This record gives sequence, C-alpha cells and structure tokens, in this order.
Amino acid sequence: MKRAILLCLLFWSTPWALAQAAHDLTIDAIFAGGGITGRAPETLEWSPDGAKVSFLQRDDSGERGALYYVDVASGKKAVLVDEEKLNALAPSAGKTMDERQKEWTQRYAVAGYQWAPDSKHLLFDSRGQLWLYALDNGIAIQLTSSSEPNTDPKFSPDGSHIAYLRGHNLHVCTSEARSEKTLTWEKDASLMNGEVDWVYAEELDVRSNYFWSPDSKSIVFLQMNEKPVPTYPITDWIPQHPKVDAEKYPKAGDDNPEVRLGLVGADGSRLKWFSIGQAAAREYIPRFGWVSPGLLYVELLNRAQDKLELWFVEAATGRMRKMLTESVSGAWVPVERGRDFWPLKSGRFLWPSWRDGYMHLYLYSYSADKPLGADATLERQLTKGAFDVSSLDAVDEKEGVAYFTANAAGPRQQQIYGVKLDGSAPMQKLSQEPGTHDAFFAPAVADYVDRFSAQMTPPRWSLCRHAANGPSAGPACIAFWEARSVDGYRLTAPENLELKAADGQTTLYGTLLLPANLPAGKKVPLINNPYGGPGVQSVVDAWGGATFLFDQLLARAGFAVLHVDNRGMAGRGQAFAAAVGRQFGQVELADQLAALRQVLAQHPQLDSSRLGWWGWSYGGYMTLYALTHSDHFQAGVAVAPVTDWRDYDSIYTERYMGLPKDNAEGYKSSSPVNLAGSLHGRLLEVHGTSDDNVHLQNTMQMVSGLIDAGIQFDLQLYPGKTHSIAGAAARAHLFHRIQEHFERYLK
Repeated sequence: MKRAILLCLLFWSTPWALAQAAHDLTIDAIFAGGGITGRAPETLEWSPDGAKVSFLQRDDSGERGALYYVDVASGKKAVLVDEEKLNALAPSAGKTMDERQKEWTQRYAVAGYQWAPDSKHLLFDSRGQLWLYALDNGIAIQLTSSSEPNTDPKFSPDGSHIAYLRGHNLHVCTSEARSEKTLTWEKDASLMNGEVDWVYAEELDVRSNYFWSPDSKSIVFLQMNEKPVPTYPITDWIPQHPKVDAEKYPKAGDDNPEVRLGLVGADGSRLKWFSIGQAAAREYIPRFGWVSPGLLYVELLNRAQDKLELWFVEAATGRMRKMLTESVSGAWVPVERGRDFWPLKSGRFLWPSWRDGYMHLYLYSYSADKPLGADATLERQLTKGAFDVSSLDAVDEKEGVAYFTANAAGPRQQQIYGVKLDGSAPMQKLSQEPGTHDAFFAPAVADYVDRFSAQMTPPRWSLCRHAANGPSAGPACIAFWEARSVDGYRLTAPENLELKAADGQTTLYGTLLLPANLPAGKKVPLINNPYGGPGVQSVVDAWGGATFLFDQLLARAGFAVLHVDNRGMAGRGQAFAAAVGRQFGQVELADQLAALRQVLAQHPQLDSSRLGWWGWSYGGYMTLYALTHSDHFQAGVAVAPVTDWRDYDSIYTERYMGLPKDNAEGYKSSSPVNLAGSLHGRLLEVHGTSDDNVHLQNTMQMVSGLIDAGIQFDLQLYPGKTHSIAGAAARAHLFHRIQEHFERYLK
C-alpha cells in the first residue's frame, strides 16, 4: 500500500517561469503539465567510472526533452543525448503506454536507459527493443528485433554480454553483435524466470529477479510459478467491446506464487536448482544475489513474516549454510525497505535490524576462506539511539565508512550520515540543511547526488563531494536542478504540532494549516487528512507537492487542514509501528480522535460541529473507518479505499493482520464494509476502474452495503484510471470534486 507520490517538475529559468510565479494558485494550475514547481529530472544514473551523473529532463508537457549529464570534475551540465536522437531511442512514455503501464513504470522506477560498464555506451529500451548507443559517434545499433518486448536488460560485469527477459524466459546477446542465446526454455506462461510479479514488486520492493555473477560466467535467477495464484479481472469499459485483463493477484489467505532459485551458465549450460533450507516453495525469497564469485546469498522469509533467515550457498556444489536468523515476536521483520544485506570484500557484511527497538545497522563477519564453515559473527552495532535508519546508501571499504540516511536529527528529518565500520568514532552528519535529504552515491562513493526539500522549500538536486576529508568535513555541493520558485504564491507555513496519542504517553507529530486573516469570532471548519497506515511517515519536513498546495487552497477557501501521524506508521521504531498488529483502524482512529480533541481545545476558532475527513489508499480506508466508527464528522472523501481487508494482497495484509483463518474477527472488525449501515456524515467515494492495487471491487462492495442500508452517498469513478488516478484532466476533476464536497457539506 503506497501513498500516491506526485513528482516535482522541471525548472526553466525564463521570463515565462517568472510570469508563472505571479499567477493565482488554482487546482488547474497545480495539476497542469509541469504544475507549479516544474517537472523534475527522471532516471538519474551514475556512469560506472563515476565521472558523470546523467538524467532525463523533459519540458512541462512531458513530450520533449533530452538526456543530460553533470560533469563531476567541473560541476557543469551539458547534453548527453539530444532530443532528436532521444525521441528515436526512448520515445515519450505518454505516447506508447496505457495507463497501467505508465503507473508501473513510475511506481517501480523502470529506467529507459542504462550505462555500459565501459562508460562509453548507453543501452536504450525503445518500445521493448534494445539499442546500444555509442557516445563518441552517436551511432545506435539495434540488438533485438523480436515481436515481444525485451525487459529488464543488464550488462554482464565485463560488458561483453547483455541479459534480458522475454516471454518469461532469460536471454543473452553479445554487446557487439546481434547474436542471441536463450538460457531458459519454459513454455508455461505461469512460470516466470527472472521476472518479478505484481505482489513482490509492490510489497517486497523487488525490482529484479536475476543477477550476473561477478565473473560474468553465470546468472542466478528466481523462478516464480503463478499457477496457484488467483486472478482478478480488470476491465477497460471504454471500447465498444470491453477488454478484460486477468491480473495474477494473491489476496489475503490465497496461495502465493511458488518460488525456487536457479543458476544457469551465460552460454546456456549447467542449469541447476537450489533447495534452500527446509522451506516450502510457498515461502518468500525477497532478496538474493552474489556475495563473491562462486558464493550466493539467499534470504528466506516465512509466510507469517516474523522470521527471516540469511543463507550462503556455494554455487558450484549447492552446499549451503544458514548464517543468521532475524526473528521478532508480536511484529514482523521489515523487508519492504529495499536492499538490506550489503556484502563487503573483507569477509564481512552489513545488516539492518529492528532488534533493539529501532532500525539500526549491524556489522557481521564470516570466514572468507571457508564461508560455510561457521555462522556469521556479530562484530558490532554501528548505529544506536531512538531513531530509525531509513536506508543504507553506500559503503567506502577503503576509508572504512558506511553512509546512510536516518531521522537521528528529529522524527521529521531525514539527514545523510557516515559511520566508521571499526566503531572508532561516532556517526557524522553530512547533509547541512534541516529538511529531507535523499542520497544517490557514485560507484566509487566519493560523490553523491543530494535530493533535498523542506516543508516550505521545493526540491533541489545537488552534486556533492565529501570523501576527500572524510564524513566529518561535510560535503561541498553544487545545485544542478531546482524547482521553480513558489515565492509569488504567498504560501502559508503550517503550524507544527506535538500531541499525545490515545495512550496519553506517546508523542504524535502533526501540522495544522489555518486560514489567514480570520475575522474575530469567526469559526472555521476543519478537515482531517491523515494517511494513517504502516510503512509511511507523512508529517515530515519535506515539500508536500500537490497535497500541500491543495491544503493551501482549502485554507484560502476558509478551511483548516490537519495532518497527524498516528501509531502504526513508520519512522518511530518497532513499538510505534507494531501498535496496529492484528487489528487495523482501532488504534489509528483512537489516536486521530485524541489528537483532534487537543487541537480543538488549543484552537478555539475551530468549529467542532463542522469536521471533515479525507484520504487516499490507506487514508481512504481511514476515512471509511472513521465515518463508520464515530459520529464526529459531517463529511468525508475516500479515494481508492480498501473496504474489506480480505480483498487486499497477501503479503501486505498478512504482515500486519496474519492469515484470515487465524484472525477472522480481526479481519471482520477492521473492515468498514461490515458496518456500512453505521456510516455518519456525507460520503464521497472515489475509485479508478482499472486500479490494479486496491481493486474497484472494494468500492463496489461498500456501495452495495450502503444501498442495502438505505444510506445516501456520492460516487465518482474514473474510467481506465489506476490507483494514482493520474493525468492532468483526471486530477483536476478529482480535486475540484473534493473541494466542492466539503464546500457543500461543511459550510
């Protein structure tokens, strides 16, 4: 369950941009192509030699653009591939993809190009066909010409071959000639070799299921058998004869895809299968790859998601050993965070864990000569304190420093840090400005891109250099892209809040945006807009994009807007997150109501008789839960909500709720569809008809319950739209509807 992310947009320093800044803030302007702040760079990539960082930069329409790079030595930006050549090699996604394909590309950051290991060539994916482009002469060679698309291409480490997926099988070709070799030969469409299915991509943050060996001689891959997985029909209602797409989607309690690990030679020889531990094929393999030439690592996660095992496997013999076990009681092992296991060349590895109550980094060692001779040994805990490490970004083995992002400077902050592997010094903060920083390091670690924003500061991307004097010296940064200025829009900073949860002890963080220049004695309606769900932290010192700008419009229309992060959300440690275990809605609503009471008491200008609630995805679910479990709210908007947790996917739902057969009452009491007759306030429910994440079925079931209970409501469908309801016209229409709903029922 991911909160919809609205991309910031490209900056053009022109008189037109200055004129745009003087325009009034409107819904149409927020969601127009380019929006208020401009279209941000896309597909940021480092050249393997670390000399360049490249990115795609389009105009506001998204139809025109070029591939740029920043030269690390000079800090200057220049064109790498011009618009004419780029359009031939990587056409605008808007022209060639349907709505679901575009959302998949954006949601999972699918790159349209990549660097060759020699840093002299680029590989482009043009409508599913692969082209090798030489930077020195601008000549492109077509490598594939099949009738089916070729996806997830990867260079071998030595650059001699390129692997890719087609028709659920692995293929390779040489990087100099169009000679293809097929490595796997499955004809059953249910068997996916190296391919990632929907639920692994969405809930385990898996982006690829095959990896080259360091010596370029073999490929390890995951085979997924989707035959036992039920299908869900997604219907396109617009054509005269509707099209139905059968999506493989395991719901809570359903069979998941069966998985097994395979190894195949780059020449198609020596295909072998591994059986990891004693696990059944229906448990999860969220991460795997190479520790070193000839040695694999595999993570095995049980279905309950409370035990994760790390195994080392000898590629040649299949011998294996369990190196460590991560287990929790009353919670889950977080594996939805992306890369975790980080092998080092010195016979050691880094491992993140919640084991002391917060997400921290641990350094382990093993015998490099005999890696299967003994379990891994814990050397030391590298980070410690009442904060969460959100990502491990890079390791400089030569300098003995690990770089990571964490909220050690405060729960609303995300700052970049370095810590010595030998424990000889406390961790040092690299980033300078308060706010939210996201680091993307170069291969040699000496440089990185810092993507920064703050609550009142739109995004800025900078090239930073830090390693010459170690992390304590701080980075030297040069901005190479900035969002358009918002100074002319007269935006109002919200008030930052610290409140108490329903337990009376836990601190909750929130923001309150009030209308400016209120006449004395005038009462103001309040709209609550939490996300509320696991894995997300909303109240942070970061640019809020379209959501923040829409809040500004609501405030100008006379509404106050409240955001509060309740228990069960991310960034506050294990106990805070695990408060929602086995029961969705109850703790979240209790915290939101406790926070609301405090805000109303502290701000007498707020009208407790005119309260609204709206949210998207889990936030949409929270809207329905609040309107069916309390009578405080006069109006609500639920966008793309889960209404019955048996309808949502297996990995996400079972992580927090367990299996339906083991927690039937929890599923029933957590699902607002079962209390449709208790709805209070006027509801507007919204859904995209092609939503492949939270299916339209959820809204149809809720609507049926409301009709049976004789309750009037409003319904808005967006034909062909997915979970994000993307596109300027659809977004503008939706947010006009949201504002009009509250204008009608709260004023």
